[in-house]
Amino acid sequence: MNYRGFNKDGARVSLLGYGAMRFPTDDSGEIDRAQAKKLIDIAYASGVNYYDTAYMYHDGKSELFLADALADYPRDSYFLADKMPMWMADTADDIDRIFDDQLAKCKTDYFDFYLVHAVDEKVISRFDELGAYDKLIARKKAGEIKRLGFSFHDSVEVLESFLDKYEWDFVQLQLNYLDWTYQRAKEQYEAVTSRGIQVIVMEPVRGGSLVNLTQQANELLRAAHPDRTIPAWAMRFAASREGVLCVLSGMSDDAALYDNIASLSDPRLFTAEDEAVAFKAAELLLSAKTVPCTACGYCSACPQNIAIPRLFRMYNDASVSGNAGSFKQSYNSLPTEQQPTNCIDCGLCRDRCPQHIDVPARLRDIDRLAKGDI
Repeated sequence: MNYRGFNKDGARVSLLGYGAMRFPTDDSGEIDRAQAKKLIDIAYASGVNYYDTAYMYHDGKSELFLADALADYPRDSYFLADKMPMWMADTADDIDRIFDDQLAKCKTDYFDFYLVHAVDEKVISRFDELGAYDKLIARKKAGEIKRLGFSFHDSVEVLESFLDKYEWDFVQLQLNYLDWTYQRAKEQYEAVTSRGIQVIVMEPVRGGSLVNLTQQANELLRAAHPDRTIPAWAMRFAASREGVLCVLSGMSDDAALYDNIASLSDPRLFTAEDEAVAFKAAELLLSAKTVPCTACGYCSACPQNIAIPRLFRMYNDASVSGNAGSFKQSYNSLPTEQQPTNCIDCGLCRDRCPQHIDVPARLRDIDRLAKGDI
C-alpha cells in the first residue's frame, strides 16, 4: 500500500481509504455484518488505515458497525473520520449532542479526522448562524478532534470564500476524470492545494458511473491497458494528483476491494498519456447523456417514496448500453408507488442533492421515456 504524509504532523495515511457508506446489505437492507467485517479485515491486513463514516450512513448504523468491526485493532493503528451534518442541527446545543452521540456510537474518545458534512451555501449559512466553528475548535482543543476539515458540494467561488473564512486542516472533494472539467473539480482542487491544504478524494468512481462506461469508452481504456480494470483508471487518476492525501472508496465486495488495493499499491499510478486517454473516455461517456447521479442516497427521504437513485441507475444503464427495452422492463417492474408519476415536485430531493441535479425534471424525463413520449 502507498502512504502519504499529512503535512501538518507527518501522520502516514494509506492512499486508499475505506468509505463506510456502501457496505454490503442483506435482504432486509441492513448491513451484512459478517460480509462487511470480512471486507474491513482484508482492508486492514492490506495496509488500509483510514476509515470514513458519517452520522447518516446506513440509516445511522454505519458508525455502530464500524466501531465493532475495528474493535479488534489498536485504536492508534488506524485513522477514524466522521462528519457533522449541519442540516440536522437546529440549535447550537444540537452540535454538541450530535458530536457526543458520534463519539459514543464509534466507541472512541476522539476522531482523527472530522468534517463538516456536505458543505454548500445553505450549510455554511447554518454553520455560521450556530457558531459551529467555535464549537468544533473547542472539541479540537480538548483533543476530541485531531484534524478539522469539510466535505464540499458547491461552486468554486463558495469554496474559496469558505476556505478563507476559517482555518482548515484538510478538505474532501469530489474528484474524478469525468468531473475534472464537467463539474470544475480541477478548479476546486487548485483552490484547495494552492492554499497548502491537502485533499481527501470522495467519489473517485462517481458512485459507480466510472466502473462501466459506454462500450466505445471501455474499449478505449482496455486498448491502452489490457491488464487494468475500468474502475482502476478512475482510482489511479485521483490518487495521482499532487496534494491528495487519501482516496476514499465505498467498497461493497471483495472484488472491488482487491482491485483498489492493487491499484493504489502500485507506485506507477498514472502517466500523462493515461490522462489523455481518460479524458477522451469521459467525453464519450458524457455524449451518452447520463444523469450525473452518484447514488449517495441523500434524496432517499422522498416523502412519496420514489426510488430516485434506482431510477437514475436504470436510466443511465440504458443510456450507456443503448438498450431502451431493458430500461422499460426494469421501470415497469418497480412498484407503482415508486414510479416518478407520484412526484409532487416538493423540491426536497433537489435541495438535498450534492450534484445539484434538478431531480423532479429528470424524473419527468424518465417517465416520458418509459411511456415512449421521447
